[in-house]
Order: sequence, then structure tokens, then C-alpha cells
Amino acid sequence: MAKQKAASRTAAQTAVKKKWSGHKATAKSSARKTVKSKARSVPAAKKPAKAAKSKAAKSKARPKQRIAISHHREEDFKADGLRAYAQYRDLGIADASHGLAQAHVIRLIGPCNPAEVSKLHYHDVEFQMVYVLKGWVKTYMEGQGETLMQEGSAWTQPPRIKHLILDYSDDVELLEVILPAEFKTVELTA
Repeated sequence: MAKQKAASRTAAQTAVKKKWSGHKATAKSSARKTVKSKARSVPAAKKPAKAAKSKAAKSKARPKQRIAISHHREEDFKADGLRAYAQYRDLGIADASHGLAQAHVIRLIGPCNPAEVSKLHYHDVEFQMVYVLKGWVKTYMEGQGETLMQEGSAWTQPPRIKHLILDYSDDVELLEVILPAEFKTVELTA
């Protein structure tokens, strides 16, 4: 009986060894597969280096942006902008972003004179957003029609969208953000 137990134990140990040796072999073959797959992925590892080079090339194309801080001062409103019926306060974004974007506060001078103001035009820009800080402005945008924008209203104007100002309050102030800083405005004749 002792011989049977010893033989049984030996058989069990052999079975366990075979079972674990099978797992070890599987682990080894998995390890080999992993190593092989890592070896195969070496060329893919070169891709991030190329991406890093392209990022470096892009950053060289435009100088590093700097911080722009602008505090409200009445003397910063100038009548040297796009429209004669407006005063502009440059927020320093164009200089800080090296021409990537422009931002300014616009005061439209009242009372509104539709003969001067209501001229259909578009801007050759990539992005334009306007936010009403104070007062109201009534606009027309192609495909949108007339819209009354009041304090707290914001809108975007897609590139080259035809638009015009129809009317505005005497106290209106707008925040405008445009990309790029330098752009062309085209007035359209009726």
C-alpha cells in the first residue's frame, strides 16, 4: 500500500510538473512573441520621432507666443481702425501671438447713421467671434437674416460671410476676436 501511495504521489507530481512546464513553455513562447513583436514595432517607434520633428518645424514657423495683459484705460480707445464710426481698443493679442490672432474692444459711435454703417461686406478671415459687452447691435448675416444682439450675446461669423450692421445703441461696446490678425475686408456694391 505504501508503494501504491508513493507511485500515486509520483504520478501526481509528474502530472503537476507537466502542467506547469506547459505553462512555462507557454510563458516562454509568449515572452518570445512579445520580444518579436517589440522587435517588429521598432520602426513604429521611429514615427514619434518624426512627429516630434514636425512639431519642432511648426514651432519654428511661428515665434513663441507671449503673455498679453490689457487693463481698461479710456485713452486706449482710438479712431484708427477699420471703420470711421468706431473707436478701437487693441488688447495686444496680435503682437503677443505674432499675428496669429487679433482682439479688440470696439465702441460704435452714436447715433447710428445707416447710410454710413449699413454696407454689405465680408472679411477674408479664418475665424471671427463678437461678444456684446454693453448696449445692443442689430446685424444682418447672409443665411441668418436680421438678429438683435444684446449685452451678453455672442456670435461667430464664418469666413467670408456677407454681413452688415443695421443699427446700434449709442453706448454699444463689442469684443471682437479674429484670426489671423491681418486680413482683408471687401465691401460689396448693391
